[in-house]
Amino acid sequence: MSEKITADHLEGFLGNRRLMEQLAFILEVEKLKTILRRTLLLDRSRVETDAEHTWQLALMAAVLAEHSSEPIDLLRVLKMLLIHDVVEIDAGDTFAYDAVARASQAERELLAADRIFALLPADQAAEFRALWDEFEEKRTSDARFANAMDRFQPLLHNFFTEGGTWHTAGVTEPDVVRRMEPIAIASGTLGDLTERLIALAVEQGFLAPRAEAEPRA
Repeated sequence: MSEKITADHLEGFLGNRRLMEQLAFILEVEKLKTILRRTLLLDRSRVETDAEHTWQLALMAAVLAEHSSEPIDLLRVLKMLLIHDVVEIDAGDTFAYDAVARASQAERELLAADRIFALLPADQAAEFRALWDEFEEKRTSDARFANAMDRFQPLLHNFFTEGGTWHTAGVTEPDVVRRMEPIAIASGTLGDLTERLIALAVEQGFLAPRAEAEPRA
């Protein structure tokens, strides 16, 4: 059997190292199509992949940009969304409500970011890594809106599948409210909608209310 063909094999043929590095990155991130998340498709036939999640977030941002509470650069938002989960190729998807897995998430994802973005030419590696860091830090209006999309999409899927991952043991209304906080920060309109959907989810039995022992604020 012949050796597996990679982007590096084409360098001598095409004579363009920069292009080969870009292709190596493109071929690597194709693996997002194989990374499974916990979020159900709306038809409930299966869970989504990271690639499907990323595509939907980018489309949502383009459609919902007018609802941002702050001015945003949509192209920068789209770039953030397209690359924000590439680290899961190495780190795997971390379930939002798994406290144990989340404890090591940052370390795992930083190592992945170091490896994967380094596949690109140096200037693009620096640009994409800076955008990824900006997304993680949520310090800019672009990052805040991108993060809002990342939280709002699973909310919609969980609501319209009558609970979805909210039915995981231990997940209650306060957990979801905390998880969805970035939405209201980025968009008052979407924040109001989020609050109403969570309340309706509890009312309809899609989401467990706060634990009986938990005091109300």
